[in-house]
Amino acid sequence: MHVLNFIQDLAVVMLTAGIVTVIFHRLHQPVVLGYIVAGIIIGPFTPPFSLIYDEQTIKTLAELGIVFLMFSLGLEFSVKKLARVGISALIAALSEISLMIWIGYEIGQFFGWSTMDCIFLGALLAMSSTTIIIKALDELKLKQEPFAHFVFGILILEDILGIGIIALLSALATSGSVSTGTVFATLGKLSLFMTIALILGVLIVPRLLSYVSKFKSKEMLLITVLGISFGFCLLVIRLDYSIALGAFLIGAVMAESRQLLTIEKLIEPLKDMFSAIFFVTIGLLLDPGVLITYALPVAVITLAVLIGKVAACSIGTFLGGRDEVVSLRVGMSLAQIGEFSFIIASLGVTLNVTSNFFYPIIVAVSLITTFLTPYLIRSADPLSNKLNKLLSLRIRRMLKGYTVWLKNIWPKGDPAKLVKIIRRILLQILINIALVVAIFLTGAYVGNQIGTLVPALIFEEAMKNTVVWGSALFISIPFLIAAYRKIQGLSMILVELATKSSVLESRNFQRIRRVISEVIPIAFIIGVIYLILVLSSDIVPPDHMLIGIIISACILTVLLWKYFVKLHSVLQIALLDTFDEKERE
Repeated sequence: MHVLNFIQDLAVVMLTAGIVTVIFHRLHQPVVLGYIVAGIIIGPFTPPFSLIYDEQTIKTLAELGIVFLMFSLGLEFSVKKLARVGISALIAALSEISLMIWIGYEIGQFFGWSTMDCIFLGALLAMSSTTIIIKALDELKLKQEPFAHFVFGILILEDILGIGIIALLSALATSGSVSTGTVFATLGKLSLFMTIALILGVLIVPRLLSYVSKFKSKEMLLITVLGISFGFCLLVIRLDYSIALGAFLIGAVMAESRQLLTIEKLIEPLKDMFSAIFFVTIGLLLDPGVLITYALPVAVITLAVLIGKVAACSIGTFLGGRDEVVSLRVGMSLAQIGEFSFIIASLGVTLNVTSNFFYPIIVAVSLITTFLTPYLIRSADPLSNKLNKLLSLRIRRMLKGYTVWLKNIWPKGDPAKLVKIIRRILLQILINIALVVAIFLTGAYVGNQIGTLVPALIFEEAMKNTVVWGSALFISIPFLIAAYRKIQGLSMILVELATKSSVLESRNFQRIRRVISEVIPIAFIIGVIYLILVLSSDIVPPDHMLIGIIISACILTVLLWKYFVKLHSVLQIALLDTFDEKERE
Protein backbone atom coordinates (compact mmCIF):
# COMPACT_ATOMS: atom_id res chain seq x y z
CA MET A 1 0.00 0.00 0.00
CA HIS A 2 2.86 2.36 0.83
CA VAL A 3 4.38 1.79 -2.61
CA LEU A 4 1.04 2.51 -4.29
CA ASN A 5 0.65 5.75 -2.30
CA PHE A 6 4.19 6.78 -3.23
CA ILE A 7 3.56 6.15 -6.96
CA GLN A 8 0.29 8.07 -6.73
CA ASP A 9 1.96 11.02 -4.95
CA LEU A 10 4.76 11.12 -7.51
CA ALA A 11 2.26 10.94 -10.38
CA VAL A 12 0.21 13.82 -8.93
CA VAL A 13 3.33 15.95 -8.42
CA MET A 14 4.75 15.40 -11.89
CA LEU A 15 1.42 15.66 -13.78
CA THR A 16 0.37 18.85 -12.00
CA ALA A 17 3.85 20.36 -12.40
CA GLY A 18 3.84 19.45 -16.11
CA ILE A 19 0.44 21.03 -16.81
CA VAL A 20 1.11 24.22 -14.82
CA THR A 21 4.59 24.77 -16.26
CA VAL A 22 3.25 24.42 -19.83
CA ILE A 23 0.77 27.19 -19.00
CA PHE A 24 3.53 29.34 -17.48
CA HIS A 25 5.74 28.76 -20.49
CA ARG A 26 2.94 29.92 -22.81
CA LEU A 27 2.60 33.02 -20.61
CA HIS A 28 6.41 33.60 -20.89
CA GLN A 29 6.94 33.22 -17.14
CA PRO A 30 9.77 31.27 -15.40
CA VAL A 31 8.95 27.58 -15.01
CA VAL A 32 10.15 27.72 -11.40
CA LEU A 33 7.07 29.81 -10.63
CA GLY A 34 4.97 27.07 -12.23
CA TYR A 35 6.48 24.41 -9.98
CA ILE A 36 5.71 26.45 -6.85
CA VAL A 37 2.14 27.17 -8.01
CA ALA A 38 1.70 23.43 -8.72
CA GLY A 39 2.75 22.72 -5.13
CA ILE A 40 0.19 25.23 -3.83
CA ILE A 41 -2.57 23.61 -5.92
CA ILE A 42 -1.96 20.07 -4.59
CA GLY A 43 -0.90 21.18 -1.10
CA PRO A 44 -2.75 20.58 2.18
CA PHE A 45 -3.72 24.26 2.56
CA THR A 46 -5.69 24.43 -0.70
CA PRO A 47 -9.33 23.31 -0.41
CA PRO A 48 -11.13 21.01 -0.64
CA PHE A 49 -8.40 18.50 0.38
CA SER A 50 -4.74 17.57 -0.09
CA LEU A 51 -3.88 15.39 -3.08
CA ILE A 52 -0.71 14.11 -1.39
CA TYR A 53 -0.80 11.11 0.97
CA ASP A 54 2.81 11.03 2.24
CA GLU A 55 4.38 14.49 2.31
CA GLN A 56 7.48 13.19 4.10
CA THR A 57 8.46 10.97 1.17
CA ILE A 58 8.08 13.91 -1.23
CA LYS A 59 10.23 16.04 1.10
CA THR A 60 12.90 13.33 1.05
CA LEU A 61 12.91 13.44 -2.74
CA ALA A 62 13.13 17.24 -2.47
CA GLU A 63 16.39 16.79 -0.54
CA LEU A 64 17.75 15.12 -3.67
CA GLY A 65 16.60 18.21 -5.53
CA ILE A 66 18.88 20.31 -3.32
CA VAL A 67 21.76 17.94 -4.05
CA PHE A 68 21.29 18.15 -7.82
CA LEU A 69 20.72 21.92 -7.74
CA MET A 70 23.93 22.55 -5.81
CA PHE A 71 25.81 20.00 -7.92
CA SER A 72 24.71 21.84 -11.08
CA LEU A 73 25.82 25.16 -9.57
CA GLY A 74 29.19 23.56 -8.87
CA LEU A 75 29.47 22.43 -12.50
CA GLU A 76 29.06 26.07 -13.55
CA PHE A 77 31.81 27.16 -11.11
CA SER A 78 35.17 27.87 -12.71
CA VAL A 79 38.27 29.25 -11.01
CA LYS A 80 39.37 30.89 -14.27
CA LYS A 81 35.98 32.49 -14.87
CA LEU A 82 36.07 33.84 -11.33
CA ALA A 83 39.57 35.25 -11.85
CA ARG A 84 38.38 37.21 -14.89
CA VAL A 85 35.89 39.29 -12.90
CA GLY A 86 38.32 39.58 -9.99
CA ILE A 87 38.10 42.09 -7.17
CA SER A 88 35.22 44.07 -8.70
CA ALA A 89 32.79 41.14 -8.36
CA LEU A 90 34.03 40.49 -4.81
CA ILE A 91 33.35 44.12 -3.80
CA ALA A 92 29.85 43.95 -5.31
CA ALA A 93 29.07 40.59 -3.68
CA LEU A 94 30.29 41.66 -0.24
CA SER A 95 28.39 44.98 -0.50
CA GLU A 96 25.16 43.18 -1.36
CA ILE A 97 25.48 40.46 1.27
CA SER A 98 26.50 42.84 4.08
CA LEU A 99 23.73 45.35 3.37
CA MET A 100 20.99 42.75 2.86
CA ILE A 101 21.87 40.82 6.03
CA TRP A 102 21.59 44.09 7.98
CA ILE A 103 18.33 45.12 6.25
CA GLY A 104 16.77 41.69 6.81
CA TYR A 105 17.73 41.66 10.48
CA GLU A 106 16.33 45.17 11.04
CA ILE A 107 13.05 44.31 9.28
CA GLY A 108 12.62 41.28 11.54
CA GLN A 109 13.32 43.42 14.60
CA PHE A 110 10.78 46.01 13.39
CA PHE A 111 8.03 43.36 13.24
CA GLY A 112 9.05 41.95 16.63
CA TRP A 113 10.16 38.55 15.33
CA SER A 114 12.50 36.25 17.24
CA THR A 115 16.26 36.68 16.95
CA MET A 116 16.64 33.50 14.89
CA ASP A 117 13.90 34.65 12.48
CA CYS A 118 15.75 37.96 12.05
CA ILE A 119 19.11 36.28 11.44
CA PHE A 120 17.70 33.78 8.95
CA LEU A 121 15.78 36.54 7.17
CA GLY A 122 18.95 38.59 6.72
CA ALA A 123 20.88 35.56 5.47
CA LEU A 124 18.38 34.47 2.85
CA LEU A 125 17.77 38.02 1.57
CA ALA A 126 21.50 38.21 0.82
CA MET A 127 21.27 35.43 -1.80
CA SER A 128 20.11 36.02 -5.38
CA SER A 129 18.72 33.26 -7.60
CA THR A 130 21.24 31.83 -10.05
CA THR A 131 18.59 29.69 -11.76
CA ILE A 132 16.13 32.56 -12.27
CA ILE A 133 18.78 35.03 -13.44
CA ILE A 134 20.38 32.67 -15.96
CA LYS A 135 16.93 31.71 -17.28
CA ALA A 136 15.82 35.35 -17.58
CA LEU A 137 19.03 36.50 -19.30
CA ASP A 138 18.83 33.55 -21.66
CA GLU A 139 15.23 34.31 -22.63
CA LEU A 140 16.08 38.01 -23.15
CA LYS A 141 19.11 37.07 -25.34
CA LEU A 142 21.47 38.92 -22.98
CA LYS A 143 23.55 35.98 -21.74
CA GLN A 144 26.63 36.98 -23.78
CA GLU A 145 26.57 40.67 -22.79
CA PRO A 146 29.59 41.93 -20.75
CA PHE A 147 27.40 42.86 -17.78
CA ALA A 148 25.96 39.30 -17.77
CA HIS A 149 29.44 37.80 -17.31
CA PHE A 150 29.95 40.14 -14.37
CA VAL A 151 26.59 39.03 -12.92
CA PHE A 152 27.69 35.38 -13.21
CA GLY A 153 30.90 36.24 -11.34
CA ILE A 154 28.91 37.79 -8.49
CA LEU A 155 26.60 34.75 -8.41
CA ILE A 156 29.57 32.39 -8.13
CA LEU A 157 30.93 34.40 -5.19
CA GLU A 158 27.47 34.50 -3.60
CA ASP A 159 27.24 30.71 -3.85
CA ILE A 160 30.65 30.32 -2.17
CA LEU A 161 29.84 32.83 0.57
CA GLY A 162 26.37 31.26 0.90
CA ILE A 163 27.97 27.93 1.77
CA GLY A 164 29.81 29.70 4.59
CA ILE A 165 26.57 31.34 5.75
CA ILE A 166 24.84 27.93 5.87
CA ALA A 167 27.70 26.52 7.98
CA LEU A 168 27.48 29.46 10.40
CA LEU A 169 23.68 29.25 10.63
CA SER A 170 23.89 25.51 11.38
CA ALA A 171 26.40 26.20 14.19
CA LEU A 172 24.26 29.06 15.49
CA ALA A 173 21.06 26.99 15.49
CA THR A 174 22.81 24.11 17.27
CA SER A 175 24.59 26.10 19.98
CA GLY A 176 22.18 29.03 20.28
CA SER A 177 24.98 31.60 20.11
CA VAL A 178 28.15 32.17 18.12
CA SER A 179 31.09 34.23 19.37
CA THR A 180 33.47 36.16 17.13
CA GLY A 181 36.15 33.53 17.72
CA THR A 182 33.73 30.78 16.72
CA VAL A 183 32.83 32.65 13.52
CA PHE A 184 36.46 32.99 12.46
CA ALA A 185 37.22 29.40 13.49
CA THR A 186 34.23 28.10 11.50
CA LEU A 187 35.13 30.14 8.43
CA GLY A 188 38.78 29.13 8.74
CA LYS A 189 37.96 25.42 8.95
CA LEU A 190 35.46 25.76 6.11
CA SER A 191 37.98 27.57 3.88
CA LEU A 192 40.63 24.98 4.66
CA PHE A 193 38.27 22.10 3.95
CA MET A 194 37.10 23.64 0.66
CA THR A 195 40.69 24.32 -0.45
CA ILE A 196 41.87 20.80 0.31
CA ALA A 197 38.76 19.21 -1.21
CA LEU A 198 39.17 21.19 -4.42
CA ILE A 199 42.92 20.51 -4.73
CA LEU A 200 42.76 16.77 -4.00
CA GLY A 201 39.54 16.44 -5.95
CA VAL A 202 41.00 18.11 -9.05
CA LEU A 203 44.05 15.82 -8.82
CA ILE A 204 42.01 12.60 -8.52
CA VAL A 205 38.44 12.90 -9.87
CA PRO A 206 39.09 14.20 -13.44
CA ARG A 207 41.61 11.39 -14.02
CA LEU A 208 39.16 8.81 -12.73
CA LEU A 209 36.44 10.18 -15.02
CA SER A 210 38.86 10.18 -17.97
CA TYR A 211 39.59 6.50 -17.31
CA VAL A 212 35.89 5.60 -17.13
CA SER A 213 35.12 7.60 -20.30
CA LYS A 214 37.53 5.37 -22.27
CA PHE A 215 34.89 2.63 -22.16
CA LYS A 216 32.61 4.85 -24.29
CA SER A 217 29.62 4.05 -22.07
CA LYS A 218 27.42 6.95 -20.96
CA GLU A 219 25.67 4.67 -18.48
CA MET A 220 28.97 3.78 -16.81
CA LEU A 221 30.02 7.44 -16.69
CA LEU A 222 26.70 8.52 -15.17
CA ILE A 223 26.83 5.83 -12.47
CA THR A 224 30.44 6.77 -11.66
CA VAL A 225 29.53 10.47 -11.40
CA LEU A 226 26.57 9.73 -9.11
CA GLY A 227 28.64 7.33 -6.98
CA ILE A 228 31.43 9.88 -6.49
CA SER A 229 28.92 12.67 -5.80
CA PHE A 230 26.86 10.86 -3.17
CA GLY A 231 29.97 9.31 -1.62
CA PHE A 232 31.54 12.74 -1.20
CA CYS A 233 28.27 14.16 0.18
CA LEU A 234 28.26 11.36 2.77
CA LEU A 235 31.84 12.26 3.76
CA VAL A 236 30.88 15.92 4.14
CA ILE A 237 27.90 15.01 6.34
CA ARG A 238 30.20 12.86 8.50
CA LEU A 239 32.39 15.94 8.97
CA ASP A 240 29.32 17.88 10.22
CA TYR A 241 28.93 20.07 7.14
CA SER A 242 25.77 20.42 5.06
CA ILE A 243 24.96 18.17 2.12
CA ALA A 244 24.63 21.34 0.00
CA LEU A 245 28.33 22.05 0.57
CA GLY A 246 29.31 18.54 -0.53
CA ALA A 247 27.21 18.70 -3.69
CA PHE A 248 28.59 22.11 -4.64
CA LEU A 249 32.22 21.15 -4.05
CA ILE A 250 32.10 17.88 -5.98
CA GLY A 251 30.35 19.70 -8.82
CA ALA A 252 33.15 22.30 -8.85
CA VAL A 253 35.73 19.50 -8.97
CA MET A 254 34.01 17.79 -11.90
CA ALA A 255 33.78 21.16 -13.67
CA GLU A 256 37.53 20.84 -14.29
CA SER A 257 37.24 17.46 -16.03
CA ARG A 258 37.37 16.97 -19.80
CA GLN A 259 33.98 15.26 -19.63
CA LEU A 260 32.21 18.37 -18.31
CA LEU A 261 29.84 18.82 -21.26
CA THR A 262 28.92 15.12 -21.25
CA ILE A 263 28.33 15.16 -17.48
CA GLU A 264 26.07 18.22 -17.79
CA LYS A 265 23.97 16.48 -20.45
CA LEU A 266 23.73 13.27 -18.40
CA ILE A 267 22.83 15.04 -15.16
CA GLU A 268 20.37 17.53 -16.66
CA PRO A 269 17.30 15.20 -16.74
CA LEU A 270 17.91 14.12 -13.13
CA LYS A 271 18.42 17.74 -12.07
CA ASP A 272 15.22 18.83 -13.84
CA MET A 273 13.17 16.06 -12.23
CA PHE A 274 14.38 16.36 -8.64
CA SER A 275 14.65 20.16 -8.65
CA ALA A 276 11.05 20.25 -9.92
CA ILE A 277 10.04 18.13 -6.91
CA PHE A 278 12.03 20.48 -4.67
CA PHE A 279 10.20 23.59 -5.91
CA VAL A 280 6.82 21.78 -5.79
CA THR A 281 7.57 20.94 -2.15
CA ILE A 282 8.09 24.65 -1.51
CA GLY A 283 4.56 25.23 -2.77
CA LEU A 284 3.25 22.39 -0.57
CA LEU A 285 4.49 24.27 2.51
CA LEU A 286 2.88 27.55 1.48
CA ASP A 287 -0.26 28.45 3.42
CA PRO A 288 -2.17 31.17 1.51
CA GLY A 289 -4.01 32.08 4.72
CA VAL A 290 -0.73 33.04 6.36
CA LEU A 291 0.02 35.36 3.43
CA ILE A 292 -3.20 37.28 4.04
CA THR A 293 -2.36 37.62 7.72
CA TYR A 294 1.21 38.70 6.98
CA ALA A 295 0.56 40.79 3.85
CA LEU A 296 2.40 43.80 5.34
CA PRO A 297 5.67 41.92 6.06
CA VAL A 298 5.53 40.39 2.56
CA ALA A 299 5.15 43.85 1.01
CA VAL A 300 7.92 45.39 3.15
CA ILE A 301 10.38 42.54 2.53
CA THR A 302 9.63 42.58 -1.22
CA LEU A 303 10.38 46.32 -1.39
CA ALA A 304 13.52 45.78 0.66
CA VAL A 305 14.72 43.12 -1.79
CA LEU A 306 13.97 45.25 -4.85
CA ILE A 307 15.38 48.53 -3.56
CA GLY A 308 18.13 47.14 -1.32
CA LYS A 309 19.60 44.71 -3.83
CA VAL A 310 19.47 47.18 -6.73
CA ALA A 311 21.19 49.83 -4.60
CA ALA A 312 23.75 47.52 -2.96
CA CYS A 313 24.76 45.68 -6.16
CA SER A 314 24.83 48.85 -8.26
CA ILE A 315 26.95 50.76 -5.75
CA GLY A 316 29.24 47.78 -5.15
CA THR A 317 29.72 47.24 -8.90
CA PHE A 318 30.43 50.95 -9.43
CA LEU A 319 32.94 51.01 -6.55
CA GLY A 320 34.60 48.01 -8.22
CA GLY A 321 35.32 50.04 -11.35
CA ARG A 322 32.35 49.51 -13.69
CA ASP A 323 30.53 52.53 -15.18
CA GLU A 324 27.09 53.60 -13.98
CA VAL A 325 25.16 51.97 -16.87
CA VAL A 326 26.72 48.52 -16.33
CA SER A 327 26.37 48.92 -12.55
CA LEU A 328 22.63 49.56 -12.78
CA ARG A 329 22.11 46.65 -15.17
CA VAL A 330 23.92 44.37 -12.71
CA GLY A 331 21.85 45.67 -9.79
CA MET A 332 18.54 45.23 -11.63
CA SER A 333 19.49 41.67 -12.60
CA LEU A 334 20.14 40.55 -9.02
CA ALA A 335 16.98 41.92 -7.36
CA GLN A 336 15.31 38.65 -6.34
CA ILE A 337 15.66 35.66 -4.02
CA GLY A 338 15.46 32.04 -5.14
CA GLU A 339 16.75 28.51 -4.67
CA PHE A 340 19.61 29.31 -2.26
CA SER A 341 17.21 31.32 -0.09
CA PHE A 342 14.84 28.34 -0.09
CA ILE A 343 17.70 26.11 1.06
CA ILE A 344 18.44 28.51 3.96
CA ALA A 345 14.73 28.75 4.82
CA SER A 346 14.45 24.93 4.69
CA LEU A 347 17.41 24.73 7.08
CA GLY A 348 15.50 26.87 9.58
CA VAL A 349 12.46 24.60 9.29
CA THR A 350 14.55 21.41 9.55
CA LEU A 351 16.40 22.67 12.63
CA ASN A 352 13.08 23.93 14.09
CA VAL A 353 14.47 27.39 14.89
CA THR A 354 12.24 29.60 12.73
CA SER A 355 8.56 30.45 13.23
CA ASN A 356 5.71 28.77 11.31
CA PHE A 357 4.87 31.93 9.37
CA PHE A 358 8.46 32.48 8.23
CA TYR A 359 8.63 29.99 5.34
CA PRO A 360 5.39 31.04 3.56
CA ILE A 361 6.44 34.70 3.72
CA ILE A 362 9.77 33.91 2.04
CA VAL A 363 8.06 31.86 -0.67
CA ALA A 364 5.66 34.75 -1.39
CA VAL A 365 8.52 37.25 -1.62
CA SER A 366 10.38 34.92 -3.96
CA LEU A 367 7.31 34.51 -6.18
CA ILE A 368 6.85 38.26 -6.52
CA THR A 369 10.52 39.11 -7.11
CA THR A 370 10.94 36.21 -9.56
CA PHE A 371 7.94 37.42 -11.54
CA LEU A 372 9.42 40.95 -11.69
CA THR A 373 12.99 39.91 -12.67
CA PRO A 374 12.62 40.00 -16.49
CA TYR A 375 10.86 43.36 -16.32
CA LEU A 376 13.57 44.81 -14.08
CA ILE A 377 16.32 43.67 -16.46
CA ARG A 378 14.47 45.19 -19.43
CA SER A 379 13.97 48.50 -17.61
CA ALA A 380 17.64 48.90 -16.61
CA ASP A 381 18.70 50.88 -19.71
CA PRO A 382 15.67 53.25 -19.79
CA LEU A 383 16.07 53.90 -16.05
CA SER A 384 19.79 54.55 -16.54
CA ASN A 385 19.03 57.11 -19.26
CA LYS A 386 16.48 58.86 -17.05
CA LEU A 387 18.89 59.01 -14.11
CA ASN A 388 21.59 60.43 -16.39
CA LYS A 389 19.26 63.23 -17.42
CA LEU A 390 18.34 63.99 -13.81
CA LEU A 391 21.96 64.17 -12.63
CA SER A 392 23.83 67.41 -13.08
CA LEU A 393 26.80 67.63 -15.45
CA ARG A 394 29.18 68.04 -12.50
CA ILE A 395 28.02 64.82 -10.82
CA ARG A 396 28.23 62.90 -14.10
CA ARG A 397 31.82 64.10 -14.57
CA MET A 398 32.68 63.06 -11.02
CA LEU A 399 31.28 59.58 -11.59
CA LYS A 400 33.12 59.24 -14.89
CA GLY A 401 36.33 60.56 -13.30
CA TYR A 402 36.17 57.94 -10.54
CA THR A 403 35.83 55.09 -13.07
CA VAL A 404 38.76 56.41 -15.15
CA TRP A 405 40.90 56.98 -12.02
CA LEU A 406 40.26 53.46 -10.77
CA LYS A 407 41.33 51.97 -14.09
CA ASN A 408 44.50 54.07 -14.16
CA ILE A 409 45.72 53.12 -10.66
CA TRP A 410 46.04 49.45 -11.60
CA PRO A 411 49.64 48.57 -12.49
CA LYS A 412 50.45 48.28 -16.18
CA GLY A 413 53.36 46.85 -18.13
CA ASP A 414 56.27 45.42 -16.09
CA PRO A 415 54.80 46.34 -12.67
CA ALA A 416 51.59 44.48 -13.60
CA LYS A 417 53.61 41.40 -14.55
CA LEU A 418 55.53 41.62 -11.26
CA VAL A 419 52.29 41.89 -9.25
CA LYS A 420 50.96 38.85 -11.09
CA ILE A 421 54.12 36.86 -10.26
CA ILE A 422 53.99 37.83 -6.57
CA ARG A 423 50.29 36.97 -6.39
CA ARG A 424 50.94 33.57 -7.96
CA ILE A 425 53.78 32.83 -5.52
CA LEU A 426 51.62 33.79 -2.53
CA LEU A 427 48.81 31.55 -3.78
CA GLN A 428 51.21 28.61 -4.15
CA ILE A 429 52.57 29.17 -0.64
CA LEU A 430 49.05 29.24 0.83
CA ILE A 431 48.05 26.06 -1.02
CA ASN A 432 51.12 24.17 0.24
CA ILE A 433 50.60 25.33 3.81
CA ALA A 434 46.92 24.40 3.60
CA LEU A 435 47.89 20.89 2.49
CA VAL A 436 50.35 20.57 5.38
CA VAL A 437 47.74 21.71 7.89
CA ALA A 438 45.20 19.28 6.39
CA ILE A 439 47.67 16.38 6.72
CA PHE A 440 48.22 17.09 10.42
CA LEU A 441 44.51 17.62 11.14
CA THR A 442 43.79 14.30 9.43
CA GLY A 443 46.56 12.75 11.53
CA ALA A 444 45.00 14.16 14.69
CA TYR A 445 41.61 12.71 13.70
CA VAL A 446 43.10 9.30 12.90
CA GLY A 447 45.12 9.36 16.12
CA ASN A 448 42.03 10.04 18.23
CA GLN A 449 39.92 7.44 16.39
CA ILE A 450 42.50 4.72 15.75
CA GLY A 451 41.26 2.56 18.62
CA THR A 452 37.70 2.74 17.27
CA LEU A 453 38.67 2.30 13.63
CA VAL A 454 41.05 -0.62 14.15
CA PRO A 455 40.41 -2.23 17.58
CA ALA A 456 43.25 -4.71 17.03
CA LEU A 457 45.80 -1.89 17.06
CA ILE A 458 46.38 -0.97 20.68
CA PHE A 459 49.26 1.45 21.15
CA GLU A 460 50.67 3.10 24.19
CA GLU A 461 49.61 6.78 24.03
CA ALA A 462 53.15 8.15 23.59
CA MET A 463 54.04 5.59 20.92
CA LYS A 464 50.77 6.19 19.06
CA ASN A 465 51.34 9.97 19.00
CA THR A 466 54.94 9.49 17.86
CA VAL A 467 53.94 7.25 14.95
CA VAL A 468 51.02 9.40 13.81
CA TRP A 469 52.73 12.80 14.20
CA GLY A 470 55.96 11.55 12.65
CA SER A 471 54.11 10.04 9.68
CA ALA A 472 52.26 13.32 9.13
CA LEU A 473 55.55 15.26 9.19
CA PHE A 474 57.26 12.93 6.69
CA ILE A 475 54.27 13.11 4.33
CA SER A 476 54.37 16.93 4.60
CA ILE A 477 58.06 17.28 3.68
CA PRO A 478 57.53 17.83 -0.10
CA PHE A 479 54.99 20.59 0.60
CA LEU A 480 57.18 22.21 3.27
CA ILE A 481 60.12 22.23 0.83
CA ALA A 482 57.93 23.77 -1.87
CA ALA A 483 56.70 26.48 0.52
CA TYR A 484 60.30 27.16 1.61
CA ARG A 485 61.49 27.56 -1.98
CA LYS A 486 58.57 29.82 -2.88
CA ILE A 487 59.06 32.07 0.15
CA GLN A 488 62.78 32.19 -0.63
CA GLY A 489 62.05 33.39 -4.16
CA LEU A 490 59.53 35.93 -2.87
CA SER A 491 61.95 37.31 -0.30
CA MET A 492 64.61 37.80 -3.00
CA ILE A 493 62.12 39.71 -5.15
CA LEU A 494 61.13 41.92 -2.23
CA VAL A 495 64.78 42.61 -1.34
CA GLU A 496 65.48 43.66 -4.93
CA LEU A 497 62.47 45.97 -4.95
CA ALA A 498 63.34 47.53 -1.60
CA THR A 499 66.93 48.44 -2.61
CA LYS A 500 68.09 51.05 -5.06
CA SER A 501 69.94 49.86 -8.14
CA SER A 502 73.09 51.82 -7.19
CA VAL A 503 73.53 49.68 -4.11
CA LEU A 504 73.32 46.41 -6.02
CA GLU A 505 77.01 46.51 -6.93
CA SER A 506 78.12 46.68 -3.30
CA ARG A 507 79.62 43.46 -1.85
CA ASN A 508 78.09 44.19 1.54
CA PHE A 509 74.67 44.36 -0.04
CA GLN A 510 75.22 41.00 -1.75
CA ARG A 511 75.93 39.45 1.63
CA ILE A 512 72.94 41.16 3.24
CA ARG A 513 70.67 40.03 0.42
CA ARG A 514 71.90 36.45 0.77
CA VAL A 515 71.29 36.51 4.53
CA ILE A 516 67.80 37.99 4.15
CA SER A 517 66.86 35.51 1.43
CA GLU A 518 67.78 32.65 3.81
CA VAL A 519 66.61 34.06 7.16
CA ILE A 520 63.05 34.90 6.04
CA PRO A 521 62.28 31.40 4.68
CA ILE A 522 63.78 29.69 7.75
CA ALA A 523 61.75 31.94 10.07
CA PHE A 524 58.68 31.18 7.96
CA ILE A 525 59.17 27.40 8.25
CA ILE A 526 59.69 27.72 12.02
CA GLY A 527 56.40 29.62 12.20
CA VAL A 528 54.66 26.90 10.19
CA ILE A 529 56.05 24.18 12.50
CA TYR A 530 54.77 26.16 15.51
CA LEU A 531 51.32 26.43 13.85
CA ILE A 532 51.36 22.67 13.26
CA LEU A 533 52.23 22.00 16.90
CA VAL A 534 49.30 24.14 18.03
CA LEU A 535 46.79 22.55 15.63
CA SER A 536 47.94 18.98 16.37
CA SER A 537 48.42 19.46 20.10
CA ASP A 538 46.31 16.33 20.82
CA ILE A 539 48.86 14.04 19.14
CA VAL A 540 52.17 15.82 19.80
CA PRO A 541 54.67 13.19 21.04
CA PRO A 542 56.83 13.63 24.18
CA ASP A 543 59.65 16.20 23.93
CA HIS A 544 62.51 13.73 23.40
CA MET A 545 60.51 11.89 20.74
CA LEU A 546 59.52 15.18 19.10
CA ILE A 547 63.14 16.36 18.85
CA GLY A 548 64.19 13.01 17.40
CA ILE A 549 61.42 13.15 14.75
CA ILE A 550 62.35 16.71 13.71
CA ILE A 551 66.08 15.85 13.48
CA SER A 552 65.27 12.72 11.44
CA ALA A 553 63.04 14.80 9.14
CA CYS A 554 65.83 17.36 8.64
CA ILE A 555 68.34 14.60 7.74
CA LEU A 556 65.85 12.99 5.38
CA THR A 557 65.15 16.37 3.75
CA VAL A 558 68.86 16.99 3.08
CA LEU A 559 69.44 13.49 1.68
CA LEU A 560 66.32 13.36 -0.51
CA TRP A 561 65.94 17.06 -1.36
CA LYS A 562 65.99 16.52 -5.14
CA TYR A 563 63.55 13.63 -4.92
CA PHE A 564 61.05 15.66 -2.87
CA VAL A 565 61.37 18.63 -5.24
CA LYS A 566 60.73 16.35 -8.22
CA LEU A 567 57.76 14.69 -6.49
CA HIS A 568 56.14 18.05 -5.76
CA SER A 569 56.80 19.23 -9.32
CA VAL A 570 54.98 16.18 -10.69
CA LEU A 571 51.96 16.91 -8.48
CA GLN A 572 51.99 20.60 -9.44
CA ILE A 573 52.21 19.82 -13.17
CA ALA A 574 49.33 17.35 -12.81
CA LEU A 575 47.22 20.03 -11.11
CA LEU A 576 48.02 22.68 -13.73
CA ASP A 577 47.38 20.23 -16.54
CA THR A 578 43.89 19.59 -15.21
CA PHE A 579 43.14 23.33 -15.16
CA ASP A 580 44.32 23.77 -18.76
CA GLU A 581 41.19 24.60 -20.72
CA LYS A 582 42.80 23.64 -24.04
CA GLU A 583 42.84 20.01 -22.88
CA ARG A 584 39.06 19.89 -22.50
CA GLU A 585 36.80 18.27 -25.02
